[in-house]
Amino acid sequence: MKPELSLQLLDTHAGGDVSRIVTGGIDPLPGRTVREQMAYLRDDADGVRRLLLAEPYGIPEMSVDLLVPATDPRAAAGYIIMEVMGYPIYSGSNTICTATAVLDAGWVPKREGRQRFMLESPAGLVQIEAVVRDGVVEAVTCGGLPSYIHTHRAHIEVPDLGRVTYSVAYSGGFYALVDAAELGFDLTLDEERALARTAHAIVEAIQAEQGFSHYTLGDVGPLPFLHFMGPEERVAEGYVRSRSATYVHPGVICRSTTGTGTSARLALMNHEGRIRPGDRLETVSLRNTGFIGQFSSETRAGGYRVVNNTITGRAYVLARSEIVVNCDDPLVECDGLHHILSSRNST
Repeated sequence: MKPELSLQLLDTHAGGDVSRIVTGGIDPLPGRTVREQMAYLRDDADGVRRLLLAEPYGIPEMSVDLLVPATDPRAAAGYIIMEVMGYPIYSGSNTICTATAVLDAGWVPKREGRQRFMLESPAGLVQIEAVVRDGVVEAVTCGGLPSYIHTHRAHIEVPDLGRVTYSVAYSGGFYALVDAAELGFDLTLDEERALARTAHAIVEAIQAEQGFSHYTLGDVGPLPFLHFMGPEERVAEGYVRSRSATYVHPGVICRSTTGTGTSARLALMNHEGRIRPGDRLETVSLRNTGFIGQFSSETRAGGYRVVNNTITGRAYVLARSEIVVNCDDPLVECDGLHHILSSRNST
């Protein structure tokens, strides 16, 4: 009998964005840090990402998070983020989902009330605060990456759109930030396809014109993301709400507003002097889900005003499952995959 290859999964979503957490079935990866293990997956074992984000197992709108043992003793677990565009070093929605998964799967024992622990992402350690009531994870707050504005209110000519005003933030990836109303959008669900087409055109124009470099990370690739900003509504003192939509890949508008998109907005508000430490921004998606970003403090680095922040959201467990990886299936590509899959003999 051929050995049966399988993966153990826990499917979750935060704000509508599905994160498929791989809890078992992958052999230990080489690398002294989670960042090095991510690089190994990217360069030598990309088949895991391709398998779980393509037919017949998944769709490009999903994300995949591989749980790995932490290499830093202060962290309870490590995780590697995989998306259709590649391997982001950080993601707020994926972190919220992963934190919920490690609690649900018992990697971190649940305790009623508030509990804190750390996860190790490819970007480094992430502080997690979870709220558990009656055994259910009702909220997760995670540290957002230090975020800053690289470019403020630049202009670019975009085919079929004309002159577009945009800013560029770094918040775990480079984001173009644009005013939705200036482009004729109300940020309603029926605009989703048009938003994706518009964002793709703007991102392509920006990529063709220039690249962006992080002050410590250097070249992190071409600008991949765009965040549409709706009008800001003052809900209470120090609390603002805004409809939002985040583009991440041709044809793909995230179901949620994304944690990194929310961090990028906080950086812009700080750059423009419209927010103070302790203030919060709630971003609301096309599907009326939301994340809350809180501006913690500002530091100076690389000549930029860098915003330290947190993101709060909730993840829901959708399914616990085991999938069988059948390399004889013509729809399944096992290249770059089977050398890291744990195997067990069929019975």
